[in-house]
Amino acid sequence: MTSTLRSIYNKLYKHFGPQAWWPADDPWEVIVGAILTQNTSWVNVERALDNLKVKKVLSPGKLYRLPEKKLAAIIVPAGYYNIKAHRLKNFLEYLFSRYGGDLEKMSVVASPLLREELLLVNGVGPETADAILLYAFQKPVFVVDAYTKRIFLRHKLIAENDGYHTVQFLCMSRLKPDAPLYNEFHALLVRAGKEFCLKRKPRCECCPLGKSQVAK
Repeated sequence: MTSTLRSIYNKLYKHFGPQAWWPADDPWEVIVGAILTQNTSWVNVERALDNLKVKKVLSPGKLYRLPEKKLAAIIVPAGYYNIKAHRLKNFLEYLFSRYGGDLEKMSVVASPLLREELLLVNGVGPETADAILLYAFQKPVFVVDAYTKRIFLRHKLIAENDGYHTVQFLCMSRLKPDAPLYNEFHALLVRAGKEFCLKRKPRCECCPLGKSQVAK
């Protein structure tokens, strides 16, 4: 399995090159983006982030003091803006009550403990928590998303009913704990999922991974 995962990585890297993901100016922007990207495209997230920058409120302190309704009005392009504004406020409450709003203090906490804390924040699920750990704090935690599951399923690396943690364990038990590797691998899987391993009518004939064994 290790050689299979490495082969997938190498083929995707050779085809696409480095992805330079996550696109953000600092860890806080990564965190906000990770929460906003739930159930929407990154293009819409970028519009919401740009709005926050224009309003000059894209910092923990300013967002913490900003009323939730005003925050919701600013992040409308991200969709589900009322829900996401509430989730951001939940995260901010955690950040300030636990770490005084200091991301540096948060970043030095060991991955397992920090992940447990993040999952207790209402609105933060496994994928969002792991994206924060990997992309904001460069901790070696493999992020699993719908693209990862789809590609691995079609190439018979996982079963259809395998859950998030099963797929994550597969990757983390077979690959060395390396944040840059996990970062690049996840980004490459997302790129392949968007361009070739489509949910409907996958483009197997021109995919750098070759024809999938299952077309679901």
